[in-house]
Amino acid sequence: MTTAALIVAAGRGTRAGGGMPKQWRPLKGRRVIDWTLTAFQKAGVDLTVLVLSPDDTAAWEEFTGIPGLILAKGGAERAVSVTNGLTALADQNVDKVLIHDAARPCVSPALINSIIKSLDTETAAAPALAVTDALWTGAKDQVTGTQDRTGLYAAQTPQGFHYDAIVAAHQAYTGNAADDVEVARAAGLDVRIIPGEPDNIKITRPEDFIRAERILGADMDIRLGNGYDVHRFGPGDSVILCGVEIPHEKTLQGHSDADVGMHAVTDAIYGALAQGDIGQHFPPSDPQWKGAASKIFLRHAANLAREMGFTLSNVDCTLVCEHPKVGPHAARMRDVMAEILGIGADRVSIKATTSERLGFTGRSEGIAAIATAALVKT
Repeated sequence: MTTAALIVAAGRGTRAGGGMPKQWRPLKGRRVIDWTLTAFQKAGVDLTVLVLSPDDTAAWEEFTGIPGLILAKGGAERAVSVTNGLTALADQNVDKVLIHDAARPCVSPALINSIIKSLDTETAAAPALAVTDALWTGAKDQVTGTQDRTGLYAAQTPQGFHYDAIVAAHQAYTGNAADDVEVARAAGLDVRIIPGEPDNIKITRPEDFIRAERILGADMDIRLGNGYDVHRFGPGDSVILCGVEIPHEKTLQGHSDADVGMHAVTDAIYGALAQGDIGQHFPPSDPQWKGAASKIFLRHAANLAREMGFTLSNVDCTLVCEHPKVGPHAARMRDVMAEILGIGADRVSIKATTSERLGFTGRSEGIAAIATAALVKT
């Protein structure tokens, strides 16, 4: 059986402000439409139809050719957009279709799957919340009466249907409808009410963006990683720490440039990603990395984090040594590290401590570094 999602994204959404249709507006680092599409991808739907306005030229170019995604033209009315989307699925052997408003970016994969499961036994199912607040009638900013809320529900999407049944219902329906449940009921279909989710809001007004950001922020994937590295001293006249060369009576020995600080931060990022350590990505047995600048490793780790959908929130690195003195160079170190990582220097901490002349660092036999990296994926 094939399950498809039909995402209606052809509206103009002028009440939400922002100077553009609300589905294209930014929302917590992404666009509204991106959050919506991701929810259905996470739910594992087989196929998605995205209904776009003919005027959204950039969107047509962006989404054309993406596997598992079909584009359809929107109409002047919602019912026309849905009909066009359903028609685009005609030759896709679809059994179930979930019709969803692009302006509901906080829908959860769990709710989507509950609708899909309900269609195993129901011809139509849709989420809704029972109305619990008192209802008034009013005119000219004055309360004119009350309304019994018994049996009243606030409708949500996605609204799910057996594909053939909803196609026939739309073909028979004339005029416009508030949603697809209205179309289904006009065709005599029974619609099962599925418990909705309070967070499954529809963005309509400017203040809805603030609420949606709070909801989506609660679902962040936050990763922490630790890194630790040590390099011994050898003959030389300088050391490289966090990308800065510092004059010194010795140098640090290693297969690369032995930048113990960068190595610790790099491993912290790999650790947060559960992607091993520097040795796995840049084996010391490979001669091409002999004497290599450690910024190569650090930049690779930062780029890998971005490729995996993470934003690097901050890094904190502590250098453990008696000499050289790190303080005079810390600001420059932060700038260098920030540039490589692609974040602000205010998100990079570089500090130093001694080991009170204890152990190998206390005997000035080498330098150790400890680092922590925080990554955020939303």
